[in-house]
Amino acid sequence: NMNTSALGRHILIEFQGCDPDKLNDIPSIEQAFLAAAEAMKATVVNTTFHHFSPQGVSGVVVIQESHLAIHTWPEHEFAAIDIFTCGETVNPWKAYDFLKAFFQPTNSNAMEINRGAKDLLKR
Repeated sequence: NMNTSALGRHILIEFQGCDPDKLNDIPSIEQAFLAAAEAMKATVVNTTFHHFSPQGVSGVVVIQESHLAIHTWPEHEFAAIDIFTCGETVNPWKAYDFLKAFFQPTNSNAMEINRGAKDLLKR
């Protein structure tokens, strides 16, 4: 549940053991990220994805509630993902669950950080 003493929730995700072809495929990653945003009932504003040479993808989906971002290393079967949400109407873990099902990592690690703790902002 949303920690009301913070402005936002930021989940840092590491997926290991992913299919390298999937990690290199912008259209399917973008589609998955848009579906993940929808899964957590976020409002999509914009998307930008870039394919690196020889491989790897970086992308961001900007949502009204903040953003989802990814950087992939297909040669290491690895993806680093950020899900950052503000407000009480979206749950970033719903996007996490969706993306984990999409990438099917053999190993995953995620931690949540509260952003903008309100007691700090008053100083």
